[in-house]
Amino acid sequence: MTRRIELGLLYSRSGSYSLISEACRSGALAAIAMVNADPALGLTFVPVERDPGGNVDLYGPLCEEILRDTAARHVVGCVTSWSRKEVIPTVEKFGGTLWYAVPYEGFEASDHVVYTHACPNQHLLPLLDWAMPAHGQRAWLTGSNYIWGWEMNRLARERITAAGGQVLGERYLPIGSREVGRMIEEIRFARPDFILNNLIGPSSYEFLAAFRRLGQDDPQFAPDRCPVLSCNLTECELPALGEAAEGLVSAGPYFRGTAGWPGPGNFGSSHEAAAFAAVRELARLLAQRPGAEDLPLRRLLAEDTRPGGPGGGIVDRDTHHTVLPAIIARVEGGAFRPLRQIAPMAGDPYLTRSRNQPQAPLLRVVS
Repeated sequence: MTRRIELGLLYSRSGSYSLISEACRSGALAAIAMVNADPALGLTFVPVERDPGGNVDLYGPLCEEILRDTAARHVVGCVTSWSRKEVIPTVEKFGGTLWYAVPYEGFEASDHVVYTHACPNQHLLPLLDWAMPAHGQRAWLTGSNYIWGWEMNRLARERITAAGGQVLGERYLPIGSREVGRMIEEIRFARPDFILNNLIGPSSYEFLAAFRRLGQDDPQFAPDRCPVLSCNLTECELPALGEAAEGLVSAGPYFRGTAGWPGPGNFGSSHEAAAFAAVRELARLLAQRPGAEDLPLRRLLAEDTRPGGPGGGIVDRDTHHTVLPAIIARVEGGAFRPLRQIAPMAGDPYLTRSRNQPQAPLLRVVS
């Protein structure tokens, strides 16, 4: 008989990040429909949805509600790193698993989280390694004032200075702030070779619109001379950006129409593709294994001895990250056009294999 397995979905359908949330949710629901239509898997996913409404304080309680009050042991959800970190103590407490389908800043690994989107060695480092030879080594860094912006810019400073480059400025905005005028004026004065944009949501939209106006006033800031780089902007946010997106360069594991990961299908964005891959991989792990849905993640992966097959076997058993290609693409005519594609590589959340550091730093005790 077909097993009915409840599966949590924890995405905000309103608020600042609803475009990304809807993309992830669409990918997860598409995969659920595909799984449920495949009799060979012997299971049916029953989605159990909760909507935090963009309120970060609701993610933990709603995740607890799913794990406490339903039979679901797996939850696909969260968009921001803030919300993910709110949920991790809950999945640890209840023995559940979070499947996280959004790019993040790395330096995290949990026995209760699977990361199906990219971490810095799969987005930020390839992007900077492409940008500096192509445009120059003088950078200006922006970010929203929370962990994504802090960590991404910290890693960028390391990479840029190790290459002999220079960070001309760094500025943060509170999450949701649209006060980008000071940033734009500082950039106008500094005249960098490229901008690394780690703003999120409406802050990023406002910044890109203002930067486009700057480029129209001063040719130095035209996209071909001073591009804006991103590791988290995808097709799902292009409608909010309009013409301000033209020339934006982004890095990710998938762009609409590119072949390969995560298998057959023309996904709207990498957010949609990563959520789809998460559900498909969970179905593969649970197929023909009665009771496996209740296993801890480590055992679920360790006891999986079957070949992965197309789109399967994607989770590293040590780090719970995924093997992903790195694609660098630019917005041209309202769509991302690939500029460079790098072969799939394992997620390296602590950059133990990816740092360009031939010699360990010297340490001293400070009293």
